[in-house]
Formats: sequence, C-alpha cells, structure tokens
Amino acid sequence: MAIEITRPGKYSLIVSTPVMPAAGTLGFADSYKHLVDYDKLGALVTNPVTIDAWNPASGTRMIPLDAGILLHTGLPNPGLSKVISRNRKIWAKLPIPVILHLVGTRVDQVVQAGEVLDEVDEVAAVELGLSDDIDLEDARAMVEAAKMEKPLLVRLPFYECYELALPLAEAGADALVLTAAPRGTARDIHAGRLVSGRIYGPLIKPLVLRMVGRLRREIPDEIPIIGCGGIHSPGDARDFIDAGAVAVQVDTATWAQPKMLERIARDLGGWIATRHKDALLDEWNPDMGQTEALERRAAQPEAGPDLRPS
Repeated sequence: MAIEITRPGKYSLIVSTPVMPAAGTLGFADSYKHLVDYDKLGALVTNPVTIDAWNPASGTRMIPLDAGILLHTGLPNPGLSKVISRNRKIWAKLPIPVILHLVGTRVDQVVQAGEVLDEVDEVAAVELGLSDDIDLEDARAMVEAAKMEKPLLVRLPFYECYELALPLAEAGADALVLTAAPRGTARDIHAGRLVSGRIYGPLIKPLVLRMVGRLRREIPDEIPIIGCGGIHSPGDARDFIDAGAVAVQVDTATWAQPKMLERIARDLGGWIATRHKDALLDEWNPDMGQTEALERRAAQPEAGPDLRPS
C-alpha cells in the first residue's frame, strides 16, 4: 500500500500505512520500541522541537477530567541541534520515515530551522506547529518562510482552524494536520488552583471530525488532510478517513494502551486477519496478522484417516 500524505510533487511523502503517532506521543526516536512495532506505522512524528532548549513546565502538569485529561508539559526539549545529533543515527535505522515536529515561534527561527533540517537526510518531512493565538498574517509568514526541499505539514491550532486552513494551503503547506488539542482550564484539587493546558480525550473526536469534513470540502483536493483528535480505536480512525482525511495521528490512546496505536495501524494497513469461521478462541486474537494466522493453521496437525467403523 502506498499513500501520499503530502501535496503531489518531487518531494512528496509516501507512507505504507495511514497511521502515525501525534507529536508528543512517542518521544524523539524509538523510546517505545519494546511496546510498539514501528514496522506497522506509517511514520514517526517526533515530540515538539524548538531552536533553543525549553524546560518542562513547573507545578501541576496533568489533571484528570471526567472524560479525558488536561495536560501541561511546557514542551521540554534540548533544542534542535541536540535533538538531531542525539537521534539521527537511530532515525536512519528506523523502518519508517521521520517527521520532525517544529514549534513555530518566530519567522527567523523557522528560516534557521529550515536551513538546518534540509541538511538532515534522516528527516523525511517537517510538521510545523503553530501557537494557539497566532494571527493569520504571522501564520502565513511562517509557512512562507519554511523554504525547504522537504515536505511541510502544518498543524493548525484548534480554535483558528477554519480561518487558517485555506490561506496556509495557498501559502505553501503540503498537508494540513487537524488539529492541535484545544486548550482549557481545570482546577487542581490538590494545589487548590486553576491550571491551563491542552485537553485530550474521546470527546474531542466529534469536534475535529466535523472540522475535517467541512475543510475537505473547502480546500483544494491536492492538499491532504491528516486527522488528529480523540482517536481511541480502529473505528475512530476509519471515521476520519471516511470524512476526508488521508491519514490519522493518534495521541492519548497510546498513553493508556500503547498497543492500540499499533492495532489501529494494523487495521487500516490491512494487516489484521479476520477470524476464520471454525477457529477456536485460543486460535485467534483481535490483533492477529495474516502471517501469524497462516503459521498457526500450518502448525495444526493434519487430520488422519477416519478409522471409525462404518
């Protein structure tokens, strides 16, 4: 299976499975290699990276909600140069392309990062994350400043999604990621204060799914849309594909059930076998692939001659 997830062209990005982790889910390289089969993913989207090092947020960083969590990390990372030097050898050995998530702060930093990343062959594409309160002109300037030979994906902020999508597609975005998790505020009952952060959980899905469907009708077909938000099962992912997304990114489901990311990828990638009608429960599992199914059936002893008296 070959799926083009960026605008057609000389440097378009083609993946074998339309499923990948969202930025901030699997770290910078292969941290989850013992829990997730990277072969089954379409790409690895790294944790957010900035030009200069950022420290983690202080104080409360996670608050449970009735239907999800509120998370405030501060986007900790050692800076672009160190992320590249520490991980490029690992990226080179991964069986899937690497999409580096670059935090868009200032235009000059986007230009600087683009010049650096164009020399890093181990990075196949760049995903530009925009701040939630960015205005149209600043967003357009950042996209236009990202002059790279690599494909540029742009992750749109939740609340400005409709306003920014078409202008940024026209400014040169090779794909749109819908969307960054929305921001909210909740009370930390232990500290007794209000905390702001991003909201994750299943209830995000209907909101983002509507955005994907509407924007798929409003922007040119040549600009792929990647859905991201509230995906917790293969069915959720297929809903995004049906709404017009060419691929999906999965976030919180991976933190709760690391194998769910792989299961979604195996499902959409066609690697999950359907249960044979005469298979016993111990001969089949929901994540069984074609290879495993064939091996199990081959291992079963052949039936001998029927020696029962006639």
